[in-house]
Amino acid sequence: QLQLVESGGGLVQPGGSLRLSCAASGFTLNYYSIAWFRQAPGKEREGISCISNSGRSTNYVDSVRGRFTISRDNAKNTVYLQMNSLKPEDTAMYYCAARSNWRGTLCYSAGMDYWGEGTLVTVSS
Repeated sequence: QLQLVESGGGLVQPGGSLRLSCAASGFTLNYYSIAWFRQAPGKEREGISCISNSGRSTNYVDSVRGRFTISRDNAKNTVYLQMNSLKPEDTAMYYCAARSNWRGTLCYSAGMDYWGEGTLVTVSS
């Protein structure tokens, strides 16, 4: 079965950190660019960060740039999202998705090949 599985979510205080993981099973992530999305309650899903299949290119939206870092370990078939200086407005369900090509700043556009089911991040005191 081809799937992506996110993990690492949880409850954290403002200013804290979490590292999300996106692991692939049934296929090799080496050939895919990966994007992280999030959806807060009552809001539309938004793309926040993405990384090319080689890991040499990354993209961040303004709201997370400087606080979040995307990386990948192709040997472990896993992509990570390190989230620092978390804010209450970062509270959302976080999803990873895979695409078989790299579209640069259009990496959040429609047409992802695989989606995970999400991991919940709650930032609250």
